[in-house]
Amino acid sequence: MTGQQTTVEDFRATGERLRNWGRWGTEDERGATNLITPQALVAAAGLVRKGAVFDLGIPFDRDGPQPGTHRINPIHLMSETGDQQLFSGGFRYADDYIFMPLQCASQWDSLAHVYYDDQMYNGFAGRDVSVKGAARCAIDKQAKGIAGRGVLLDVAALHGVDWLPAGTVITPDDLDEAARRQGGVSVGPGDILLFRTGWRRKFLTERDPAAFMAGEPGLGQDCCAWLRERDVAAVCSDNWAIEVLPGENPDVFLNVHMILLRDMGVPLGEMLDFEELAADCAQDGVWDFLFVAPPLKISRAVASPINPLAIK
Repeated sequence: MTGQQTTVEDFRATGERLRNWGRWGTEDERGATNLITPQALVAAAGLVRKGAVFDLGIPFDRDGPQPGTHRINPIHLMSETGDQQLFSGGFRYADDYIFMPLQCASQWDSLAHVYYDDQMYNGFAGRDVSVKGAARCAIDKQAKGIAGRGVLLDVAALHGVDWLPAGTVITPDDLDEAARRQGGVSVGPGDILLFRTGWRRKFLTERDPAAFMAGEPGLGQDCCAWLRERDVAAVCSDNWAIEVLPGENPDVFLNVHMILLRDMGVPLGEMLDFEELAADCAQDGVWDFLFVAPPLKISRAVASPINPLAIK
């Protein structure tokens, strides 16, 4: 199992080298999801062979992973239950509300979620994110949905553990070894990478939001180049921030976020549940599938809840 590194390249240098700014035009706000071409989507649809659907979203309820400090779990309120209603013909109805952070459970980070040096993806100004929302790169720019060929790499299974310890750096070698272990499954242009750390299993076993959020195994910075070389369109995990925490550089917070979102334009899907899917993939040896995870069309939002599906 890969241990924590002590030094990595300055994230700005890595970001500049891997940057996708201007690749799809100076006004582009979608980033790497442009790599999911019509041809790639048609090919992904062909991966549906047995009609099995796997729900990868975690529940939006009070038992979620948020400890209530930075973010809270959803609050579900009933506005009507049918009680004491008087309508002709015996009609009754129920209505409800939900109050929650958009990033409290399974969700996409938009390209407006993270920026540095006063610039976000494609060179748009950081001030374009204001109290009125994101004028550029908001999640509604992905409104046609993020769907395509998904590939699951089970890094926890590679190392023979239920879950990787917090602080475990996942390296490009880990990703390559996981792919080889899984019959040589490929990850290529326009694909959506799903990698399993076992962190969802940890939460279901311990039911400890504070421990779940205290740190995590995740991608090291070197994986950014691995993703760029393969032209991956989006990245999802069962942890809460994609990258390893504590990070590889104690002087920089969320360096992988900054490179992937701000420089490469790669949307990040966080806090997914791969347990059922991973068991099925291990059984039938098929690790790629149609992945469908459209965001809610929330204007000017920097993130969106999702109920992602893998269909085999």
